Amino acid sequence: MSTPAKKPVSKFFRVAVEGATSDGRVIDRAMLEEIAATYDPKAYGARVNMEHIRGLSPSSEFGAYGDVMAVKTGEVEIFGAKKLALFAQISPTDELVAINKKRQKIYSSLEIRPKFADTDKAYLIGLAVTDNPASLGTEMLEFAAKNPKANPFAARKEQPDDLFTAAEEFTLEIEDAPDDGALAKFRAAVAGALAKFGARSATDDARFTAVAEGFEQIGDAFAAHVTATEQKLSARDKTIGELQATVADLKAKYSALDNTPAGTTRPLATGGSGAAKTDC
Repeated sequence: MSTPAKKPVSKFFRVAVEGATSDGRVIDRAMLEEIAATYDPKAYGARVNMEHIRGLSPSSEFGAYGDVMAVKTGEVEIFGAKKLALFAQISPTDELVAINKKRQKIYSSLEIRPKFADTDKAYLIGLAVTDNPASLGTEMLEFAAKNPKANPFAARKEQPDDLFTAAEEFTLEIEDAPDDGALAKFRAAVAGALAKFGARSATDDARFTAVAEGFEQIGDAFAAHVTATEQKLSARDKTIGELQATVADLKAKYSALDNTPAGTTRPLATGGSGAAKTDC
């Protein structure tokens, strides 16, 4: 039975900074901290959409392009001032990876519900990819702030109080898949052993002991890795051997059938006493 392929997961990238939104409101530090604390994809998973539009058809260009797996906050410096930023990790679809590689939809914008369900706290309900430049354009922000009823993003919100953050440029980088099985254990053992080589002990004897123990651990780990590999190869060889035996058996049976005359063979004539005569 084959193991299902693991979903690709991106590295964390910046998706929002405390400050302006698409409708003139402001996202403060507390809101970003609440999002980082409350977000749980098992409770309510935020999906990645195109231009804040949620399509109904799975074949539409406005379908879902992935899922937000985790979020966290961190300090960033913008024009000499420190601000709190929100970073997201997503599981993108193949289509989103291809689009990003073409340098299309390279900005991201959050969809935030200021008071989610009964928590009375901010929650991340979606993440949009867009081609709008950073801050969604100064003109757009200014227009939306002065004309809230004419806000072009109003029709794309699930609830009127939802917030769309200023767009942040991002590059989608996929993390390497973690190692599994014996190889991962071997690498972990080697890393632990090598860590001892860098330790500074009080005496040469202590350093020598640490180095010796390190080499011993490497040897044990390598032996375990070789054993596991040999077991896998042995199982594979056994399977190949069984298949070869089955093929040989089938060939023998086919050969026997191929050399068997078709129909019933006439018995050999044994001759007679000469009493029977034929008129030829």
